[in-house]
Amino acid sequence: MKIRVLAVLVLAMVVASAMPVLAHHSFAAEFDTTKPVNLVGVVTKVEWMNPHTYFYIDVKDAETGQVTNWACEMGSPNGLTRQGWTRNTLHIGLVVTMEGTRAKDGSNRANARNVLVDGKKLGAASSEGVTP
Repeated sequence: MKIRVLAVLVLAMVVASAMPVLAHHSFAAEFDTTKPVNLVGVVTKVEWMNPHTYFYIDVKDAETGQVTNWACEMGSPNGLTRQGWTRNTLHIGLVVTMEGTRAKDGSNRANARNVLVDGKKLGAASSEGVTP
């Protein structure tokens, strides 16, 4: 009986430890390195959380004047902190320039490589593995 309980506990621990690995995604599965994107926009929202920090920007089309909201994925808060970021680096209303890679599905989503904030270029701890 004790062996059976121990076996069930070990199995439960193995399954539980594998969950975060399964939840994480591959850069190549979601983003297309042949589709670089450079966006200038106004920050509308910031989500400083694990496993990825996101910020959202309103980008105005120069020809049509149409505004589109983009989701920009960055690395983890720890990775960003190592590259000079703080929780308050981005804030709503700030104009930023984002260099990154567009989503494969064509949605208004990108993986940020670098972000120009107040004239300072900061690496975005991208899962692409490229630094500024």
